[in-house]
Amino acid sequence: MITLKHFTMSEVPELSAAKFGTRPALSMVAGAVFSFRDVERISRGIAEFLIIQGIRKGDRVALLAENSPQWVMTWLGIVRAGAIVVPILTDFIPSQICNIIEHAEAYTVFVSDKLRGKLVDLPASIAIHDIREPHSPSDTAVSFPEIGPDDLAMIVYTSGTTGLSKGVMLTHRNILSNATACKTIITLRRTDRLLSILPLAHTYEFTIGTVIALISGSHIHYLDRPPSATVLVPALQVVKPTIMLSVPLVIEKIYRSSIKPTLDGMKLYQSAVFKPLIILFAGIKLKKTFGGHMRFFGVGGAPLAADVEEFLKKAHFPYAIGYGLTETAPLIAGCGPRTTFLRSTGPALKGVQLRIADPHPDTHEGEIQAKGPNIYKGYWRDEARTKETFTGDGWFRTGDLGYFDAKGRLFIRGRSKTMILGASGENIYPEEIESILNQAPEVAESLVVEDEEGLTALVYLKSEVIENLEARIQDGIDAAGDLSSRVGQAIANAEKSVAGTVSHAVSDAEKAAENILERIRRETNSKLAGFSRIQKVKFHPEPFEKTPTQKIKRFLYGKKKGENSGMPPQQT
Repeated sequence: MITLKHFTMSEVPELSAAKFGTRPALSMVAGAVFSFRDVERISRGIAEFLIIQGIRKGDRVALLAENSPQWVMTWLGIVRAGAIVVPILTDFIPSQICNIIEHAEAYTVFVSDKLRGKLVDLPASIAIHDIREPHSPSDTAVSFPEIGPDDLAMIVYTSGTTGLSKGVMLTHRNILSNATACKTIITLRRTDRLLSILPLAHTYEFTIGTVIALISGSHIHYLDRPPSATVLVPALQVVKPTIMLSVPLVIEKIYRSSIKPTLDGMKLYQSAVFKPLIILFAGIKLKKTFGGHMRFFGVGGAPLAADVEEFLKKAHFPYAIGYGLTETAPLIAGCGPRTTFLRSTGPALKGVQLRIADPHPDTHEGEIQAKGPNIYKGYWRDEARTKETFTGDGWFRTGDLGYFDAKGRLFIRGRSKTMILGASGENIYPEEIESILNQAPEVAESLVVEDEEGLTALVYLKSEVIENLEARIQDGIDAAGDLSSRVGQAIANAEKSVAGTVSHAVSDAEKAAENILERIRRETNSKLAGFSRIQKVKFHPEPFEKTPTQKIKRFLYGKKKGENSGMPPQQT
């Protein structure tokens, strides 16, 4: 790891180039490779270009592009020029992108060719540059501004689950303190290979998956398209990564679609003697699927399903858990593969202080609050909401509920804003119920809401279950067609018989669906305390709308009983 002189991101390219030289730093999978010297040279060229164009210290420069080496080098070039990066998630629609750029008062935008069409409504005064346009260092002397650790490095706009973005202001110190503190969880080596599958515009992937690698001499590989199974599996075999970061959805899909059905189909898996051994063999196979060299698989952004985590633990798969928010740059608690503890995020990160505010006398649960060098500077141009997120004595309010065990390990119970108050004052956490619902073999994803009927679970069924129900109806229609052709001239009887056959097929499919939903309800409730049992399970016809980090936008699906309409609180 390099030794930082001023604790700023602007010095990282030069120091890394001096220490790691021609070692590979950034590349596309099976594509061109950029060494640490290349990263220094190209980022310096971008910085000089911006300064010559009139960009000054503190100016905002937006960055809208897919993950790539150019994204990283452009980011570094912007901060070397003393400007503030405004990274924008590629999934935002044009109006959101324009609002962000205008709210940040950005002077310039670097954009990929593929996403240029999303900038159609930008004012003509904002300069637009192609992110792949080459910028070599200038032949003339260019004066670089002095940059301090408490200067802003970037403003991150996160959609959260509220539909209302906030500009999170992060300093050089915020980012680097978090990156260097992660040494207690994972130490990267020059020989490490990272495969990046999460958006670089999110602090999780940027700080932990990029900055740590840049200051450690590791090699990052990027995909040229979204990480679907057909793209990810071949890439894993090419890169053979040692380090990866993921949201739970990726590993949960692999477990539920491939591993669990295979295990459940094995007779020996039911044996208490052979089951542990079979799980170990499944873990070895899973490691081979990920290229065979994985030593750190970081999971964050949302809770990992309990059954999936139990399998990973027993299979000795090197998963690690982290917890944090964009406002904390992002990590505030975490643990490495050797110290994971079921359902816990691990202890506070080194240098970060955590406390539980107003803990419940029996459960010891309360709001998780944090202090440390990684805590954001505030929301851009929003003093009121900034003030709301800090206590009177300066602690950052996460909005999450949790507790510590006797060994200082943090357990997250849910969002304080999503918690449902039971009839007798019990705290009900929808996320915990959803974790159980998602274990049902028919369920793809679920959401628990409170409505007039009490606790209701909305479930989106797996495609094969839906196809099976649709096939029943189609079989009825086909049978009706055959019946119609056989009855010939008896039109009246034909119409009656055809209608009855189709009606019977639809009714049969509806009953089958009702039986599935009722079975899901009963099996889920058998694992829940009485006060948190669901009253009804309803079929949801399509996947739930999600944020870029694959968390369901809860505010779109019902509201708590007695709650007034209006903008719901943020969830990160």
